[in-house]
Amino acid sequence: MGAHHDHDDHDHHHHEGSELSPIELRVRALESILVEKGYVDPAAVDALIETYETRVGPRNGARVVAKAWSDPAFLDWLRRDATAAIASLGFTGRQGEHMVAVENTPDEHNMVVCTLCSCYPWPVLGLPPTWYKSAPYRSRAVIDPRGVLAEFGVRLPEATRIRVWDSTAEIRYLVIPMRPAGTEGFDEERLAALVTRDSMIGTGLPLSPGAVA
Repeated sequence: MGAHHDHDDHDHHHHEGSELSPIELRVRALESILVEKGYVDPAAVDALIETYETRVGPRNGARVVAKAWSDPAFLDWLRRDATAAIASLGFTGRQGEHMVAVENTPDEHNMVVCTLCSCYPWPVLGLPPTWYKSAPYRSRAVIDPRGVLAEFGVRLPEATRIRVWDSTAEIRYLVIPMRPAGTEGFDEERLAALVTRDSMIGTGLPLSPGAVA
């Protein structure tokens, strides 16, 4: 396993544990007031967050992956300067200023974690899932990545090397999963439908063509 730990740099970015930022505190306070006064249904808030976390946000990353699968020039650009390549599709902003794309191959599987807190590429993946921020994932992904992957239902050949990338406040990673077999002739829209959020974190694999209507 090739774990990459550069968290000394975190000390410069105020990552004391997983403290909420001032903006996050204000948002939560506002949400509490709206719910208390009956203006907002908590279930509706949860549904909105779930939608952005699992569907809307990750669609940006799926477009990046689909273009990488179908456009060799774009894939080469991703390898050289992922931040610029991703920005060319309109996906920029906070938490995505410095991006690195890592490619899965039959010989190597990449997986992303943030061991200190929950650094995550918001412009391409939306909100981080709860498990990504959890202490068990943050520690075990480094210690036992193969075991963690198995818990996500991902079982790789023993010969496949698992490389763990540690996100920092400076660098965030996007996993480019392997293109599924049987997708020859697919346009980018059909390819993007196969890309899951977890496959871009490395804790999942893309869907098979038969899994998408």
